[in-house]
Amino acid sequence: MKKTFTSLLSVMMLSAALTACGGNNNAADNTAATQEPAAGTNATNAPAATEAPAAEPDISGTITFLTNRTDMIGKEYDDYAKRFKEKYPNADVKFEAITDLDKTTKIRIGSGEFPDVVLIPTIPNSDLPTYFAPLDDLGLNDRIYFKDFKSYEGKVYGISVGATTTGIVYNKKAFADAGITEVPKTLDEFYAASEKLKAAGKVALASNFKDQWTLYPWASEIPTTISGNANLNNERLNSDAPYQMDNAYGQGMSIIRNMYEKGYLEPDVNSTNWEQSKKDVASGKFAMYILGNWVIPQVIESGTTSDNIGFFPFPYDNSGKLNVTLAPDWAYGVNKNSKHLETAKAFVKWMLEDSGFDDFGGFIPVLKDKQPTVPQLAEFNGFNPTYIEAVTDDPATTEVVNKAQITKEAVVQEFVLAKDPQKILDKYNTAWAKAKKALGK
Repeated sequence: MKKTFTSLLSVMMLSAALTACGGNNNAADNTAATQEPAAGTNATNAPAATEAPAAEPDISGTITFLTNRTDMIGKEYDDYAKRFKEKYPNADVKFEAITDLDKTTKIRIGSGEFPDVVLIPTIPNSDLPTYFAPLDDLGLNDRIYFKDFKSYEGKVYGISVGATTTGIVYNKKAFADAGITEVPKTLDEFYAASEKLKAAGKVALASNFKDQWTLYPWASEIPTTISGNANLNNERLNSDAPYQMDNAYGQGMSIIRNMYEKGYLEPDVNSTNWEQSKKDVASGKFAMYILGNWVIPQVIESGTTSDNIGFFPFPYDNSGKLNVTLAPDWAYGVNKNSKHLETAKAFVKWMLEDSGFDDFGGFIPVLKDKQPTVPQLAEFNGFNPTYIEAVTDDPATTEVVNKAQITKEAVVQEFVLAKDPQKILDKYNTAWAKAKKALGK
């Protein structure tokens, strides 16, 4: 589905108004149910018997949250732990951070031993009940976007930490130093700007190639925008060879390959460093990222001011058309076997409602009655992009991806560095077809 971000904001504002005027749907409001009168009593005069109010959940004990935000350990997370305990004096939360989130979390949930709260990895939604507890009793189902993304058979097992759109995050002073007076609106203009940045002694685009995970836009968001098809990744099931040089996948990965070959990326892509890159973009040594709006606050905190960092849609071709994605970020999930299940669920709700993480993380809030506070989104939307709202991953697609052992960011790495990128596509097409056949898809 396509819709503008302006419409999304309008819906947010309307939702907030309706929430303020509408009824309360909390479960506590529905516990006083009138019973039928006993035989032989006067129904008119007898007082109505009521059910006892539901017991308050026991929010106590120590839980652990497994996160990918290594930069928040010992800082913001300490504040979160303190504030969560202020609300729930008998509860404590600890934080464990990892860098290779998807792979590591899959291994740990597969072992049966994993923390109380995690960010759900790329597993089929049909597997969610095996590992995670339903979150429908949090009273958030009618207040959130992307409710169905981590749901199965009508139950919600995961709630996104926030929504993101992918584009070019850039240092305005770096652009000015290179003589770039307007942001590029076509791919040729983007390459020309990159050449000017290179000539000015700057790294045009910070790829963080070695860290791998930062390459995700080239294998998913950018192909989606090129195709204009929100269901592109799921439609791979219709083919035994979904990766082609002349389709959206090949076209998207060819852009970053071209950037690499022209020397617009880091001088040594095999020794990049994520944390250092944020400082380098903040200082103007590096000029751009192609990432989601979530990275904007991290760059600012790394040594610059908000008015020096801009954000515009990525011009993936020369048509002048600007498609962009609107997608959920990682989703909170609660270990169904947690010893402190109610505390874990209360923490998820607290993170969404009270923590302020969506503002800190630069997200578009997943709660419909909250509005984004990142000023760079106003610049981004000034280019009037067409938003492509993400659709739920088809469980069959995820099953084939996992069976074929395809890590999308690894595909990008191999494609960029290969002498013959077609051979890389052939390799993954073969793995894809073999997995489809084995699964009977």
